[in-house]
Amino acid sequence: MNHIAVIGSGTMGRGIAYTAALAGFQVTLQDISEQALENAREYIENLLNRSAAKGYIQAEQEAEAKKNLSYTTQLQEAVSETDLVIEAALEIMELKINIFKQLDELAPSHAILATNTSTMSPTEIAAATDRPEQCIAMHFFNPVHRMKLIEIIRGLDTSDTTVEVVKQVAEKLGKVSVEVNEFPGFVTSRMNCLIGNEAMNMLMEGVASAEDIDKALKYGLNHPMGPLELADLVGLDSRLRNMEYLYQQLGEKYRPSPLLVKYVKAGRLGKKSGRGFYQY
Repeated sequence: MNHIAVIGSGTMGRGIAYTAALAGFQVTLQDISEQALENAREYIENLLNRSAAKGYIQAEQEAEAKKNLSYTTQLQEAVSETDLVIEAALEIMELKINIFKQLDELAPSHAILATNTSTMSPTEIAAATDRPEQCIAMHFFNPVHRMKLIEIIRGLDTSDTTVEVVKQVAEKLGKVSVEVNEFPGFVTSRMNCLIGNEAMNMLMEGVASAEDIDKALKYGLNHPMGPLELADLVGLDSRLRNMEYLYQQLGEKYRPSPLLVKYVKAGRLGKKSGRGFYQY
């Protein structure tokens, strides 16, 4: 594993690209939008500069990471010589399937195709390809450079070799990995979505303020971040898509909170829009 192509330059994609470049991989970050790519480049370079200035990384590491990174809007250019593709597009099944169909045609035959989905079926996504044994889910967490976990999720046909190679990549990235057998929501998203949804319902019912709900979980249950803060960070539109998928797959207990639906309709998407459960 020398080259990683990351597809999608949003919050997760740029975080994965930054982490992989810093770990010594050659990385190509691809997005269909020139502006999104430029935003990602600016974010990554600023993060490298700040990390070096604060002493988290050495100046040599900063320079090497920048040298390891390239950017393109062309999917074929991004994946033509890659060993591992990590797709980090929106949580929309049709979109992921369409991307994987193209990846299967354009990436080398030995390449592993991974999806950074937090809830969706790697089996269904892999079925769009002629290499389901080389398809897998790698669920990273936000912010990628700080969060230590990667959930590695097998699809129905994922080979043992693919799992082992991806575990080695996770280790080189400085991450801890857990292996999960496919089931909607995996481990962490099922728990996070339930906790966050209940927090939203409590806020809607007037049980406590957003600040006090978050404070109760941080100081009473030792969560590093409150569930409403976390939802704002993830993006309320992304959380709603996750909840709708889990509700469809697992039933009533995952019905999205009416407050979440209302906030998304109002354009209150969290930190990225300037307002969610908090003002930014």
